[in-house]
Amino acid sequence: MNIKIARFFQERRPATPCLVVDLDVVSENYRTLAGALPDSLIYYAVKANPAPEVLSLLAGLGSSFDTASLPEIRQVLAAGATADRISFGNTIKKQSDIAAAYALGVRLFAFDSIAELEKIAAAAPGSKVFCRILTSGEGADWPLSRKFGCDPEMARDLLLKAASLGVEPYGVSFHVGSQQRDLTQWDAALATVAGLFRELEEKGVTLRMVNLGGGFPTRYRRDVPPTEAYGEAIRDALRAHFGNRLPATIVEPGRGMVGNAGVIESEVVLISRKSANDNRRWVYLDIGKFGGLAETMDEAIQYPIETDAAGPEEAVILAGPTCDSADVLYEKADYHLPVDLRIGDRIRVLAAGAYTTTYASVAFNGFEPLAAYYI
Repeated sequence: MNIKIARFFQERRPATPCLVVDLDVVSENYRTLAGALPDSLIYYAVKANPAPEVLSLLAGLGSSFDTASLPEIRQVLAAGATADRISFGNTIKKQSDIAAAYALGVRLFAFDSIAELEKIAAAAPGSKVFCRILTSGEGADWPLSRKFGCDPEMARDLLLKAASLGVEPYGVSFHVGSQQRDLTQWDAALATVAGLFRELEEKGVTLRMVNLGGGFPTRYRRDVPPTEAYGEAIRDALRAHFGNRLPATIVEPGRGMVGNAGVIESEVVLISRKSANDNRRWVYLDIGKFGGLAETMDEAIQYPIETDAAGPEEAVILAGPTCDSADVLYEKADYHLPVDLRIGDRIRVLAAGAYTTTYASVAFNGFEPLAAYYI
């Protein structure tokens, strides 16, 4: 937690649970990624954190935006970006939403099936389309395989079909998985994409763009490579597989743009044991899976946790406050908190700027959505 956020908590003492995001960190993340991939356009993944303060900041810095829905498109436009800086990147869209986005000026659409391609062709004629291919997701803490993308052979056939439907077959996209620490995953995906480009060119279709997706990580409990290392690995892979005929490229950072900019402060509601000889205390917080920490599902994303309590530590199980037995954050992961932690103490969940406010339920068990402050 940086000094700016620590001062905010100390001076304001906001009610918990709440998220505080340092916009200066978001700005620095944008500039670092732009420097690491100077030839790629940044399309911020709005779903990570769609706060107006974040969107307007990034729009002012020159970012483009990857959107998953019509409301997100409207949010981006309200933040000051123009429609030519928006990609409708969800491969699962209502035809009416495609038509509405087209009416707003959006001309870049993702697809991964013939039915989705036909919807785009009908509702957004003349638009640029890119086909998402499957990747393994290996090495990612939050894989994004199976639900999104198609195999490369199908992608080839769909892109050949696109031109005959009155849209422009523009490129190919992939996503190596969220919180990806394996730098070689982009090389493997780009080898497949380059093969597709060559096959399609031989059949008279020239693609022009590769969407490199997201995957850029935030540091949680384990170290991650620096942004510059991702940039170097991606640039090397592009040169290796495309030579001197480099396509236009875009990236879709979400977690890597806002994750480390946010800290959640929470109150300890209860500390208990389940039996007299239980060797681990249960520590219940006023935030859980349904309050914004949905990515603790399967304990996939392991947030660093801090408290002002000091002294010796012991193993704990961390859980949320709701009347749902699934609302356990960490039971298998090795979390320790001080023995002198008490009910009413505050703890801080670090690196929580991404996928927290947008995952918070509206009022499950009557709990209010996660409050957020942008400073």
